[in-house]
Amino acid sequence: MPDTTTSDITIRAISAADTYELRHQVLWPGEPMAYIKLGNDEAGLHFGAFRNGKLVSVISLFIDGSVARFRKFATRPDCQGQGIGSQLLRHVINEARRHGARRLWCDARAVNEAFYRAFKLEPEGNRIYRGTEPYVLMARDL
Repeated sequence: MPDTTTSDITIRAISAADTYELRHQVLWPGEPMAYIKLGNDEAGLHFGAFRNGKLVSVISLFIDGSVARFRKFATRPDCQGQGIGSQLLRHVINEARRHGARRLWCDARAVNEAFYRAFKLEPEGNRIYRGTEPYVLMARDL
């Protein structure tokens, strides 16, 4: 799969292990490193956005037949609000389609619901909690 390059951002496939540091730093810094690893990480497709050669955003995509789920989407705090995560999510939506997915979903932190709505993901069901953090399942057809 070719790299996707927009302005100074390059998006490319990476290994699961390459996502761990950023996942930990951004999503669950107060938890042990093992907390951010997924039991099925090796079955996923993992992508990173690089700015000037440095990894600044990661996302993992898991495809099960016609349904795709993305998880562990993390952008370095000093790079948030600059469109990098949006570029990475657009890339993952296209990858899900390319792999035959007809539906895409995620468990989104409730605080990020508006961001996901901009990509036509809509809330489904009730909020759930991981610790004190509220999440909502968000999904869309592809």
